[in-house]
Amino acid sequence: MSPSSAYLLISHGSHDLRPQRAMAQLAQLLRIRLASEQAKARQTISPTILPTISPQGSSGDGDLLTANGLSSQPLGATRGEFNSPSKSAPLVGTATLELADLPLHQQIVRFAQLAKGAGCQELKLLPLFLLRGVHVMEDIPWQVSLAQQKLGSEMVIHLLPHLGANPALVRLLRNQWAKLDGDAKILLSHGTSRPGVQEETGAVANQLGAVAADWSVQPSLWEQVSIIANSGAKRIAILAYFLFEGRITDAIAQMLLEIQQRLPQVQLNLGKPIGVSEALVDLIMDVMRHK
Repeated sequence: MSPSSAYLLISHGSHDLRPQRAMAQLAQLLRIRLASEQAKARQTISPTILPTISPQGSSGDGDLLTANGLSSQPLGATRGEFNSPSKSAPLVGTATLELADLPLHQQIVRFAQLAKGAGCQELKLLPLFLLRGVHVMEDIPWQVSLAQQKLGSEMVIHLLPHLGANPALVRLLRNQWAKLDGDAKILLSHGTSRPGVQEETGAVANQLGAVAADWSVQPSLWEQVSIIANSGAKRIAILAYFLFEGRITDAIAQMLLEIQQRLPQVQLNLGKPIGVSEALVDLIMDVMRHK
């Protein structure tokens, strides 16, 4: 990790407080991890050097993190309201593609100006998206280009690969599967109509010994559950391929209750989304290191 870099996690955006709180926790863990790595680089490892950072603030040199509508800052951060930086702590922030008072490119510009004031020379953006859909391939790059045009040579922006592009994500998902009981498995993602994405999701499902289903497009959860139930399976494990709990995962749980009533002979076990963990922090750090 370069001490002259700031990092931003980009999310889609949500009015639900649960993913917002999850992003706050994730950003805090990343700040602590980055501070620890900076200390190791200086060969001055000591518990006393780790910064005490409020989830409300981004400070110092480090990383700026952006996620779909999630924020590690209070809601004001989506309006570009950041606390003054401190030279002693990594600079980690969040931004949202949608549901913010400011468009993403303006959020990036404001954070970049804060990063420059903290002595950072470059800004690295990490899209916290699992699928290579329209947001990842079109919307975010366009917003980043607008921000770079506004900043000019004032700050260099690097757009990192989205989180779902890291092959190590499969290991994390295997740990999720270990918590579920089932004769058959379904990996349920949000889904996208962008060509090629369903094949990628299917490949991830294959590595997990599962079949893929999509929330927004075909094949649907009901279709896949019906096929598996008709094949004779008595227990079906369903893993929600989402980062955090929110309104969609609530809707999935409700749908499963309805499916369960229609198929009482089958036991449906729904797993939790990936969630905030040290393993997720490891994955994000891996993305940052290999760019």
